[in-house]
Amino acid sequence: MTDVDIKRLLDSELKKRERDDELSLERPDPLMVAQKYKDEYISLICALFAYGNAHQIVKFLSTLDFSLLDKDERIIRKNIENYYYRFQTSRDVQEFFVTLSRLKKEFSLENIFLKGYKKDNNILDGLREIITLIYDINPYRSRGYEFLIGKIPGSKNSSPYKRWNMYLRWMVRDKGLDFGLWTKVDKSSLLIPLDTHTFHVSQKLGLLKRKTYDFKSVILLSEKLKEFDEKDPIKYDFALYRLGQERII
Repeated sequence: MTDVDIKRLLDSELKKRERDDELSLERPDPLMVAQKYKDEYISLICALFAYGNAHQIVKFLSTLDFSLLDKDERIIRKNIENYYYRFQTSRDVQEFFVTLSRLKKEFSLENIFLKGYKKDNNILDGLREIITLIYDINPYRSRGYEFLIGKIPGSKNSSPYKRWNMYLRWMVRDKGLDFGLWTKVDKSSLLIPLDTHTFHVSQKLGLLKRKTYDFKSVILLSEKLKEFDEKDPIKYDFALYRLGQERII
């Protein structure tokens, strides 16, 4: 397929997919839970737990009481003592809520992000500020807790940061399914939330020639999508994801 053909396909899928009925219990996505609240902290919880089977993700998120973020830490721990998800134990989930509760009392996530991002409009610089503060505000550590939050971005880190980039897409884009709570981040600097579906579909379409699933592939694909829309390249993310998830390509 030529780039013209690929763009025509993606534009068609985009138009078809960016509708409210695209998200349902039959076609679940963590975004459907985040949309109910349109809150930057609740959305972060939805994004970071977004790994594994989509049905199980939405099922788990739907059981959470997000109002606990505004409660005393003893109440948080008591009410989440029986909640766990895949790699996260009950203690991991408890401490994650405690961490975000502490942050929410003092900070806007957007402002934390902007502290790093505004230096050079660099997404990783913004993520470094948020992830570093998350680890600083709560000394708790475990494999499940650190898997959930991810590593602090560094020169030797090759993580695609899929869940974090998905969160930023929700927060920054204000069209279609995304709800754009953050207004000071440029859509053109967003990076593709590269998961296995998007990765393989992009390879099959010829958008991505790199065979390694890593951060370099994120950069390459994001830059390629800018050829289709320089100002809002990540608008194609959901279309690419569904093409892979539904095995259309």
